[in-house]
Amino acid sequence: MIGCIIQARLGSERLPGKVLMDVDGQHPLLYYVITQVTNCKKIDKVVVATTNLEQDNAIVKLVRNMNIDFFRGSSEDVLDRYYQCAKKFGFSIIVRVTADCPLVDPEIVDAVITKFNSDTYVYGSNVFPQRTFPYGTEVEIFTFSALENAWKNAKLQPEREHVTFFIRNNADKEKILSYEHISNISHLRWTVDTKEDLELVREIISKIKKRPILMKDILSLISKEPQIVNINKNVKQKT
Repeated sequence: MIGCIIQARLGSERLPGKVLMDVDGQHPLLYYVITQVTNCKKIDKVVVATTNLEQDNAIVKLVRNMNIDFFRGSSEDVLDRYYQCAKKFGFSIIVRVTADCPLVDPEIVDAVITKFNSDTYVYGSNVFPQRTFPYGTEVEIFTFSALENAWKNAKLQPEREHVTFFIRNNADKEKILSYEHISNISHLRWTVDTKEDLELVREIISKIKKRPILMKDILSLISKEPQIVNINKNVKQKT
């Protein structure tokens, strides 16, 4: 079974509580992450993996209201949270999406899944080993066996905090799928880490009426209104 696990928490460092911040007058950011991903044709189930912290009860409430499954686990050991979630729901292939990407493109997600053959690859992404897609379109995919191996063997704090860190650094290069855009447009950004990012996303959502919103829709908007990218042009990506 191919499962998408969206990791979400309220304790963001740069913009605390961002996943539940309003983006269109009716719905929070996480609502868009979920609805974009549920438009994927290649995913069998979507699950939101949040923490056991009391503050994240609000995330569970939203997810329940959307009739989406959820899992609660460690706030610090995100690798364990992912592993236990994937194990509980019986996922053989896991698609990883983060809650700061409200405009993740379901067509890109499906394209990465289509290219990923678990007999050939253990990990795939549209941002590793090099990024050609905009920030906010990230998707990762990996096998349950690769996740389990990381869970058993990852010891360093960054390896436990960042789900795919161990997998990427220990997999044979030929076992890694790199899905690249026809041209490098990685200078563009519609992920949400700051208030300026959130302002841009709100502007995009207000101007594009179709759902789901695809990358090509956003690129079309930018070509017509190039000044829109000035909203968050000074934001530096957290590394």
